[in-house]
Amino acid sequence: MNRMKFDTLCVHGGRKTYDNTGSIVTPIFQTATFARGSVGGGTGYDYSRLQNPTREQLELRIAALDGGCDALAFSSGMAAISVLMEMFETGGHLIISDDLYGGTLRFFNNVSEKKGLSFSELSETEDLEKLIRINTKAVFIETPTNPMMKTFDLKKISEITRRRGLMLIVDNTFLTPYFQRPIDLGADAVVYSGTKYLAGHNDTLAGFLVVNNAELSEKLRFLYKTTGSCLSPLDSWLVLRGLKTLHLRMERQNNSAQRIAEFLYRHPNVEKALYPGIGGMISFYVKDEALARASLEKLNLIYFAESLGGVETLITYPMTQTHADIPCADRERKGINGKLLRISVGIEDPDDIISDLNEALKG
Repeated sequence: MNRMKFDTLCVHGGRKTYDNTGSIVTPIFQTATFARGSVGGGTGYDYSRLQNPTREQLELRIAALDGGCDALAFSSGMAAISVLMEMFETGGHLIISDDLYGGTLRFFNNVSEKKGLSFSELSETEDLEKLIRINTKAVFIETPTNPMMKTFDLKKISEITRRRGLMLIVDNTFLTPYFQRPIDLGADAVVYSGTKYLAGHNDTLAGFLVVNNAELSEKLRFLYKTTGSCLSPLDSWLVLRGLKTLHLRMERQNNSAQRIAEFLYRHPNVEKALYPGIGGMISFYVKDEALARASLEKLNLIYFAESLGGVETLITYPMTQTHADIPCADRERKGINGKLLRISVGIEDPDDIISDLNEALKG
């Protein structure tokens, strides 16, 4: 069979049969353990912390969508990052994009640094070479970044990391493999908060690591079973179900976001809109902090809530939500202030979202 197109992979990628009923939907294997018929025998499954058929099917599909050698499904995006960081020993140095999700920064600042890792922030692709030290082990990039929507040239960065023998890790949560496949651009590992677009319905937590080679997969699989941060069978099934419409949702959210961004660019009470031109995420500054806070209380359709990437449109106040644990001076330096709002566009009619925003932004 010819290589399947992305839309087909969303439904059939990595398809495997796990029973003899003819079910077209992978069952939820809600079991902790599996019986062996004999000493040394078995079904290939022993204990669900190591592997479970429902989770295996999900991992096969994610790997197919991203073009990876393997994918590992975790209980959350932060669980995926925490296991990935176990790859690095005390004294190691990582270069990270200067605008990261607040939870990732919190982990680096409060857990990784305590372990003896150090970090330098990358503002522009062109500055990468200057930040590399003798003890640099990896580059960790978000693109577009959260919440400032900055982008990096992954192809150029990967050329440098390969030449210098560094690991390239990309958080691709915002664009998903529908709009960007970092492994094709030279990444060694891709991180996802599967809670967001991949699951897509604001009803479960999940995280993923996708890797480009068997050696890295083996190392991470060992850490995975040792830490026990795997995704449950039910949550694996929910993400599998969400993936079947990933291509439809991403296309709709992208098209709607472009219209909403155009509206925000023109609105007299919006100082600046930040939209990378693709995807469903938009950040914007309103004229003052009082308007930002007031508008959040006037919305009727859009939910003022954490998270992103679901079918419902959500708006977030980064200063008090996603980046609340970042020191005030650091937030201000990054542009995360009281006037900044971030919107995750859902699948509703964009005219209704625009109307809701317009009423809220009147002040």
